[in-house]
Amino acid sequence: MLSYPATIPLSSRTLNHLADRIRAHRQQCRSRWRRLNPGRQALLALAHLRNGDTYTRLAAGFEVGVATAWRYVQEAIALLSAAAENLGTAMQRIRLLAYAILDGTLIPIDRVADQKPYYSGKHKRHGVNVQVIADAVGRLVWASAALPGSTHALTAARVQGIIDALTSADVMTFADKGYQGARGSVHTPFKRRRFRPKLSRRQKAVNRAHAKIRARGERAIATLKTWNILAKLRCCPRRATAIVQAILVLHHVEANRYAR
Repeated sequence: MLSYPATIPLSSRTLNHLADRIRAHRQQCRSRWRRLNPGRQALLALAHLRNGDTYTRLAAGFEVGVATAWRYVQEAIALLSAAAENLGTAMQRIRLLAYAILDGTLIPIDRVADQKPYYSGKHKRHGVNVQVIADAVGRLVWASAALPGSTHALTAARVQGIIDALTSADVMTFADKGYQGARGSVHTPFKRRRFRPKLSRRQKAVNRAHAKIRARGERAIATLKTWNILAKLRCCPRRATAIVQAILVLHHVEANRYAR
């Protein structure tokens, strides 16, 4: 098998953070000798999450078995996701923002046996729905648990408690037309209706200003999807939440913000 050198677009700070967590976990559970030391295991996990390398390629590159590569990655994801913030903790920072931007995205998945709940009619593909909160300049602040792709954006935000949390904290939030009816502190653009076929000049101006602000939220989704593992998940959809939470922790470490 041929091999070649490759890079991971992450800093050593992120590698050291994950390696320290793995090292502490091994000491806590008094783990015996392993094929890879904590640093190499962290590098293997980051190659999978950031570059999207398959277990077969990782096993060949790190000279371990495929099952060992899978186990090492799952262990790293579990350690990271355990450190992820819930919405209540994240709201302590979100309420300090000038305003927040709420948006949702679909993470594609392979077709599964019970595929109907995961099929998104909007995107015409199978996936899981993840709600994202960004700050005023489009930086990723928080991401929700993954719900089946057929879940409507407004329903997903309500089920996750995002609407109530933002309203209780009185955080002005901008969202697209998919969140019409959210009320509270969530602001959506004017929408043409059957009895109101045309928008007034003022309403069009408000919509343009709203779109300029909301467009910054796309940066947060783009940031999340720079982790190539999310290009298409080829695992059980129930593992999507842990993967997203692990990526959120790593992103904050890499950006040197909100890291614990």
